[in-house]
Amino acid sequence: MQLADRRRLVAFGLREIGRRFYRRTAGLRLALTSSASGVPDRLIVAPTDLRAIDPFVAEEIAQRRFPLAGTSFDTEGYSPFEVEAPTEALAERLHSFAWLRHIRADRSAEACARARAITSSWMNNHGRRARGLAWRPHVAAERVIAWLSHSTIVLQGAEAGFYRRFMRSLTYQVRYLRRIVRGLPMDETRLRIRIALAMASVAMPTRNAFIRREGSRLDRELERQILPDGGHVSRNPRILLDLLLDLLPLRQTYINLGHDVPAKLIPTIDRMYPALRFFRHQDGDLALFNGATSTPASELISVLRYDETAGQPFKSLPHMRYHRLSAEGATVIVDTGKPRSAELSRRSHAGCLAFEMSSGRHRFIVNCGAPKFASGDFRGLARSTAAHSTITINETSSSRLLRSHLCRSSILAGVNEVDVERWDDQHGGDWVRAVHDGYLKPFGYCHERSIGLSGKGNKIKGHERLFVPEDAKPPRAPVSAAARFHIHPAITMSREDRERVLLVAPDGEAWEFNVPGHAVEIEDDIFFADVSGMRASRQLVLHFSLPETSEIRWMLKRVE
Repeated sequence: MQLADRRRLVAFGLREIGRRFYRRTAGLRLALTSSASGVPDRLIVAPTDLRAIDPFVAEEIAQRRFPLAGTSFDTEGYSPFEVEAPTEALAERLHSFAWLRHIRADRSAEACARARAITSSWMNNHGRRARGLAWRPHVAAERVIAWLSHSTIVLQGAEAGFYRRFMRSLTYQVRYLRRIVRGLPMDETRLRIRIALAMASVAMPTRNAFIRREGSRLDRELERQILPDGGHVSRNPRILLDLLLDLLPLRQTYINLGHDVPAKLIPTIDRMYPALRFFRHQDGDLALFNGATSTPASELISVLRYDETAGQPFKSLPHMRYHRLSAEGATVIVDTGKPRSAELSRRSHAGCLAFEMSSGRHRFIVNCGAPKFASGDFRGLARSTAAHSTITINETSSSRLLRSHLCRSSILAGVNEVDVERWDDQHGGDWVRAVHDGYLKPFGYCHERSIGLSGKGNKIKGHERLFVPEDAKPPRAPVSAAARFHIHPAITMSREDRERVLLVAPDGEAWEFNVPGHAVEIEDDIFFADVSGMRASRQLVLHFSLPETSEIRWMLKRVE
């Protein structure tokens, strides 16, 4: 490890130690200052939840089975908080109470009583001391939003005693979030806590001055985390959707109750919509970069129906650092950036210069995406450069993920500089060229990728170049390299010859992948971001050695 990397690691570790100490003492500080006084006696409003409702989940919960986090948890008649959950991911989903929304599919007195009994069990088992998995910041924030949004379900037909307990627990959780938020890095969890606190300030009886204060704090967090081009500082496209699912109901709650909307809230939402559309492929799904995973179509549609900024997607997001080429139904999206900081890289992927391509109603070339619910090994694999449609050298990622208790898989070294150029050629084609130095220190090479889309949208040209900068020492030994093109599982492939492979979508649309003078290998692959979970797929791979082969040209051509 380089000396500069060590210094960054030590500095990051010290900051993280301070944050963790601050959060772990929050429960103690809360216990010393909290009392029964100041607990509201009622809720004013239940904000809307735009997320999809699944009647099947409601039916399963009625049978004491919880189909969450990619598995089904049968509690055998007990409360889910009285037995041990089979996985950590499922436990987090249980404690977040996001599943309450599915009870709206029934809303019978029996279903509401069941939800109330489970909530009571949580308060008895986990609501008295702020510690453990149930009180992780992102889980607690989701739970507060869920309890506020679905309070009508939990409190329907409730006795006065339960109502008081519910309000006392909710107040305690809000106070806990207020105490820990300053001890969090500037990531989406911190922003979601600010959203939860702003939502609580208008949903629970309080002074107007307090509502304005929480709104101002939300404004400051939005200004820090939502970039001028509408993207999020994490560079994860999916986070835009998740945040809008909470920000839109919050905006409407302010309006419905006649409160002044925080000054930054509406302009920020208007800025986020074009960025969200930027990442939409031709099939309507979002691109898979930097932690993005499967996107339920119902959630995307429920958010886009409130979009008042209609228009064509931008050609680039200069602050989020992505480029989009689009013509006649064909779309190419290219990642030309790097993590903005170590704190923001915990879910970032080593996919600099990776691209995705879609045409018609289907995605053809993708990245493997992030698994929604999987072990750390699979998440680490999904973050590697090999899981992206770009080049690897010696099967090494272009950015190094440091796995430690403190760093939590942050990226502290790798790509330092990315140079980007955009132009139109004389035939009406749209081109983007980018160079990154992620392989310069370990292997002595920089990677340059040029991608151009013809004006008719029927041809995509690519040029890969690995070169030694003029002021760098030549590498001493040859190294192996591979250019990967991950194919979406819905696409079928058939080999035409050693240099050409035909890609065919379910509706018959076909593209020919051609690499003149180079053999194309078809290899097994895994697609992490399918709605049903991880799924087997295939990839096209070009193997070569450096410095023997330093340039490769490839082409995708639509077959009429």
